[in-house]
Amino acid sequence: MAAIPLSSLPGAPQGQGQVFFACGSPSLESVCWCRVNASIQEAEAGGSLRVRGQPGLHSVCGVAVGYPLDTVKVRIQTEPRYTGLWHCVRDTYRRERVWGFYRGLLLPVCTVSLVSSVSFGTYRHCLEHICRFRYGSTDAKPAKVDITLSGCTSGLVRVFLTSPTEVAKVRLQTQTQMQPWRPSASWPTAAPPVCPVSPVCPDPGPKYRGPLHCLVTVAREEGLRGLYKGSSALLLREGHSFATYFLSYAILCEWLTAPGHSQPDVTGVLVAGGCAGVLAWAVATPMDVIKSRLQADGRGPQRYRGLLHCVVSSVREEGPRVLFKGLVLNCCRAFPVNMVVFVAYEAVLRLTGGL
Repeated sequence: MAAIPLSSLPGAPQGQGQVFFACGSPSLESVCWCRVNASIQEAEAGGSLRVRGQPGLHSVCGVAVGYPLDTVKVRIQTEPRYTGLWHCVRDTYRRERVWGFYRGLLLPVCTVSLVSSVSFGTYRHCLEHICRFRYGSTDAKPAKVDITLSGCTSGLVRVFLTSPTEVAKVRLQTQTQMQPWRPSASWPTAAPPVCPVSPVCPDPGPKYRGPLHCLVTVAREEGLRGLYKGSSALLLREGHSFATYFLSYAILCEWLTAPGHSQPDVTGVLVAGGCAGVLAWAVATPMDVIKSRLQADGRGPQRYRGLLHCVVSSVREEGPRVLFKGLVLNCCRAFPVNMVVFVAYEAVLRLTGGL
C-alpha cells in the first residue's frame, strides 16, 4: 500500500472511507478519475491516506476502448492522402478489417499502468519537495505555479519511458497490409487486384510482425537513436500538456466546489478531469502531429531531418491546419474512455469486495 499525502492531490474529494485520485494522463488515451477503497489512517504527523486499490485493469480497459480512435488519429496525422475522419475509417476497414484499428495495441496495454504510476508518483514527489522548500511543510497548500512545475516535470520524466513504445506503436499503426479480397454486402464491391506482369501478386508481408519484433528491428537498423526518434517533439508535447492538465484540473475543482464545501462532488471531479484533458490535448496536438510524423518516418526513405525541418516542411506542403490534425479526436476521446474506465473500476471493486 502506498501512502499519498493529501497535499499532493489538489482538489481530490474525500468521502466515507473513500478517496478520488487521478490515475490517467492526457497522453495515454485517457483522462480518467477512478474511485478506490481507502482505509484512512494517521500514518504520520502530517496525515496521509493509505490507499488500497486494484490498479491496472481500469487503465487497460481505457486504452483498449480508445485505441481505434488513436489509430485513426495517427494515420490522419501521418498520411496526407486521407481527406477526413470517415475516409480514414472506411479505408482502414476496407484494407485491414477490424484488426487494422488495433495494430500495436499490446505494448500500450502492457505499459500503461507502469507509466501512469511513474507519472503521478513523479508529480506527487515533485510537489512535496517544492512545498517543503517554499513553505517548510509538505502539507501546505501548493500555489498554481507549484502545480504547473510539478506537472511539467511529470510529463518530461514520462518521455524516457514512453518514447520507445510510442515509436513501435506508431510504426505498427501506420503499417498497412491489404487483406485477401472478399465480397462484402456492407461495402461497395470492386474487382480483385490484378497484376499485369505476373499471374501471382507477390506479397512480401509486413515489415514488423509485432511490438517486440518492431522494437528489435528499429534498434538493429537505426540504433538506440531510432528508439527515441521524435523524443524532442514528445518532450515539448508532454511538458506543457501535463502542466496544463494539472493546473486546469486544480482550477476547475475550485470553481466546481459548492459553497460551504471544501471539495467538489463526484460529478465535479469527472467534469474537471474531462475538461482538463480537453485543454491539455488542445495545447499538445501540434507537437503530437510532429511527433507522429517523425516516428513514422523510418518506414521508408527519410523525409525529415529533425523537428524544425518537419514543422517547416509540413506547414509549407499542407498549410498551418496540418498542425491541428486529429485535434477533435484527441479532445473527444477522453470522455468515452473516462466513462469506460470508471465503470470497469467499479466492477472490479464490487467483484473483489465479495471475495
